[in-house]
Amino acid sequence: MKRGGDDARAVSKEDAGLGESGFFSTQFADRAEDTQALATWAARAAAVGATPIARQQAEPLFARLWGADRYVAALSPDELQRMSQYLQFVQVPANKEVIGQDEQGDYMLIVLDGTLAVDRIQPWGGRARLAEARAGDMLGEMSLLDAGARFSACTTLTPCTLAVVDAQRLDEMIMFEPRLGLALLASLSRRLSLRLRQVSARLSALLSST
Repeated sequence: MKRGGDDARAVSKEDAGLGESGFFSTQFADRAEDTQALATWAARAAAVGATPIARQQAEPLFARLWGADRYVAALSPDELQRMSQYLQFVQVPANKEVIGQDEQGDYMLIVLDGTLAVDRIQPWGGRARLAEARAGDMLGEMSLLDAGARFSACTTLTPCTLAVVDAQRLDEMIMFEPRLGLALLASLSRRLSLRLRQVSARLSALLSST
């Protein structure tokens, strides 16, 4: 199997030892009993009417938005292009729920264009708006990393262009292109750390005012 267009790296999953032992993909099977049924991207894409878009249209958006990240910026243009080969690029209409609250999903989304609502659905059915995601933001990365249930629901407010990373492709990137996989994971870690620091700062300010 070729990865990144480099013949020197051509190797099958079996020869590389990936098979069914990929870390991120198999953790969903291990924890299937903990949450609702696994919501795969293939099923969600069909449900929301996601349509693939040409790579030559989407790859420049991905490179521009993520190329500024200090970990991804360390990659060459060729490496960044190879990383994009592990992503799916899709267009999703407005008013479509691309991530469901409390579900177990094996994918994350990178917003390339458009706006999405991030809501927490209350027990009585109301929605509390937590944030709005725009170009450059990630959605669903925590569940991809730990196989836990989704904390919130994410719905497109406008037509959106998204890059999709699922657990299987992340495993393959780490196996066949470890430098690219490390750069992506480092970027995810940095963004999660920044988010945690922001939440901590808000909590500290709230406690100080009481």
